[in-house]
Amino acid sequence: MHRLRLTGRAVTVAAVLALASSTMTPARAAAAPDVVAVDFAQRTGPVHGGATGMLYGLSDPGVPGDSLLAGARPRTVAQKAPDGDQHPNGDALVVADGFLAAGGEEIVVYMQDVYSRWPYENLGIDDYLAKVDTMVRKVVRERPADKDRFVWVPFNEPDWIWYQDWDALKEKFFGDWKAVVERIRSIDPQARIVGPNEARYNPGRLRDFLTWAKGATCGGGDCLPDIMAWHELSRDSLAGYRGHHEHYRALERELGIGPLPVNIDEYGNRRDMSVPGQLVQWISMFEDTKVDADMAYWTYAGNLDDHAVRTRQANGGWWLLKWYADLTGETVRATPPHPNVPDTVQAVAAVDEPARRGTVLAGGGAQPVRLDVTGLDPALFGRQVDVVVSKTTWTGYEGDALKPPVVAARRTTAPGGKLRVDLPGGDVMAAYRVTIVPSSGPAPAIDAPWTTSIEAESATLASAQAYDQDTTADPQKYATSGKRDVGSMNQPGSAVTFSVTVPRDGRYRLGIHHGTNKVPGRHALFVDGALDRLVQYSATLGWTYRGRTDVEIELTAGTHRLSLRTSADGTTLLPGSDITLDRFDLTEITGPARAAYPADEARLSGGARLTRSGAGPAITLGGGARATFFVAAGQDGYHDLTLSYRSGRAGDLDVRIDGRAVPGVRAARPGDGASRVRVYLPAGISKVEVGGFAGLHLRELVTVRAGQADAAVHRVEAEQARLSGAARVVGAGGASNASAGAYVGELGNGAASTITLDRPAGFGPGEYVLVTHYANADRNTGHAYNTDVISRFLDISETGGGTARGVFRHNYAWDNFWPQATPLTLTTADGALVLGNASAFGPNVDRLELARFVLEVDNRA
Repeated sequence: MHRLRLTGRAVTVAAVLALASSTMTPARAAAAPDVVAVDFAQRTGPVHGGATGMLYGLSDPGVPGDSLLAGARPRTVAQKAPDGDQHPNGDALVVADGFLAAGGEEIVVYMQDVYSRWPYENLGIDDYLAKVDTMVRKVVRERPADKDRFVWVPFNEPDWIWYQDWDALKEKFFGDWKAVVERIRSIDPQARIVGPNEARYNPGRLRDFLTWAKGATCGGGDCLPDIMAWHELSRDSLAGYRGHHEHYRALERELGIGPLPVNIDEYGNRRDMSVPGQLVQWISMFEDTKVDADMAYWTYAGNLDDHAVRTRQANGGWWLLKWYADLTGETVRATPPHPNVPDTVQAVAAVDEPARRGTVLAGGGAQPVRLDVTGLDPALFGRQVDVVVSKTTWTGYEGDALKPPVVAARRTTAPGGKLRVDLPGGDVMAAYRVTIVPSSGPAPAIDAPWTTSIEAESATLASAQAYDQDTTADPQKYATSGKRDVGSMNQPGSAVTFSVTVPRDGRYRLGIHHGTNKVPGRHALFVDGALDRLVQYSATLGWTYRGRTDVEIELTAGTHRLSLRTSADGTTLLPGSDITLDRFDLTEITGPARAAYPADEARLSGGARLTRSGAGPAITLGGGARATFFVAAGQDGYHDLTLSYRSGRAGDLDVRIDGRAVPGVRAARPGDGASRVRVYLPAGISKVEVGGFAGLHLRELVTVRAGQADAAVHRVEAEQARLSGAARVVGAGGASNASAGAYVGELGNGAASTITLDRPAGFGPGEYVLVTHYANADRNTGHAYNTDVISRFLDISETGGGTARGVFRHNYAWDNFWPQATPLTLTTADGALVLGNASAFGPNVDRLELARFVLEVDNRA
């Protein structure tokens, strides 16, 4: 099936958590906590890491961004049959290279998605077998070296498509299954089969199927699937899945089958995707049972099943996927108070002995949570431990999230191997990561800024209405903070007004969670009764498919009234102002955006080892050893990346950002040192890989926004560039966010229709980033509930040099402009850049920005 209320609550460091000796306790009285018992002495098997696969999570090469995909690192993805008609993109062959390069293991091919209709048109088994033959031969022909990475699903949800009446159609299903499996294996004898892939766990049908498949009529087991699959697509699955899995394993034993690997290749509801507190419930039970599982495809292809913001940015749910992908070693026993009750706190925990690190991921409940940790072996964790708690919460589907803040940290003892960790309640949409490591180096520190959140429905409303969005009663609703929002803002007097009390004079970021229903929009922001600015909103998919728009405001210490209004003058409606509002987050800005990525947060490969000494944790490099960090940038522009290390000698570091080498990074002398690279990072997630010579010990990566360096970026409005062919200037009206009131349309669909960007003086050969501010609302409209979005492309050619292809995913409206970065390697002294597409239309283009990839390297930082 392709199908917290925090009203006025200020979250201060003291109020979130405090650690005292062996206990983390709230600074003030709270409700009785839910207790999760975590026993690090009870190992439950190697970390499987299969719970965050995705159905149609990928659409086209580069959508979503490669680094975003690598950070989430799904083990499996389920995609459509090669050349299938069910959706316009998501072809298993087309996305394979990017998925496998990101660390993926298996591509689950939905074979019936070769058909165009939903439910699938039934043209007879002979028609289907011909299509099966074509697709399998194509994979074998085009992927001979890794065809084993493709696993085949003969039938998708046969319990309600083609074979719903089991009594009447059981024998037909058996015959058709046998015919399809035999056809697949006649082409590729080693092919692996997935099934029966029903829409729910059907014990009676499954018993009949397995009994038949292992019987003599089918070669004594030749018809058995290699991977067992079914779907868990309801809120009740959070209560029933463990029972289903237990029943299935008992059935295997009874019938003398397997045990087979299991892939729950569709799970969850709309309200679960993007919400850390919901996802952790699913992840915990699938990891407990060591199965693969793919999140359901409810919205559109290519956004990691609602975890990719734009193309390469992360939302709050993505960070939970990343934390889960970071788990290494063995899982340990984590016992929640209500293991099979939906919408309650759940947890997964693991210990990595070589790294001497314990990790707990927990969330999903409204009450405070206490982790009762036992089994901390002093031989592994030492006499004193450092405990660090990070928080990720919901930021909307199209609301970006930077590195989750550390909300509590303390150095403490764990007498008898026991530790108590208290997590705050109130944010049912949040999840927490708790890491426990031997104490070393400086004591861990909190980096969470002051913040407060206000629900829109709790504000004072004028000519607006609060609406229920109860995702418990209807899990297929999109997630809403507090399960209510504010809409019907369609009058000149419509306003949402609320009070905030801030602790200090300074600059604050107001994050507005909104839904704009496929058009950009505007509101007027008033502060203490005076117009502060017009807020420009980006388009989103629908009224309840939330994005977040951030604006910065200056406030003095004390109480202020903020108001979002549909009119700046009380008379004239602003264009696109009928917008739903969900929640407001106000966060103190304490300087340039900064994030620290310590050694414990790196992914290690090639023999890299994590060591701990008096100076703190460090990664031992040398040879092929690599440390990989996934860093988050909140804005396009230049950032300083500083690597700190201890070196036994002078030597070069191998630093790569999104696969691009950064030359000149070097440990200048033995001892403690640091190297700073000023590099252009697009907004979103970038993958930073670090290697080095034997004797290099990497301690930390720190990123700091270097906004002053953005003056080096060359910016040109598209309408001021050279146009040719049918490309034309279009005046932007209404609520468009076009930067100078116009943009260029009709690009491509022939070699003549192009934009040409002349390179300025000093932009000679080298590595660059071209940022194209684009709009693309191309889509198919025939599917019953999936939004069949279509990516567009531009070929970017250097006159006298090479060509790179830029990909531009759907962004909801033709006058809604987003930035998209394309890496370029330029080889000529001044060859102009020509953007076009000879075979299809490109996106609309508002502005172009050309930046050197690396501005400077300082090895004495």
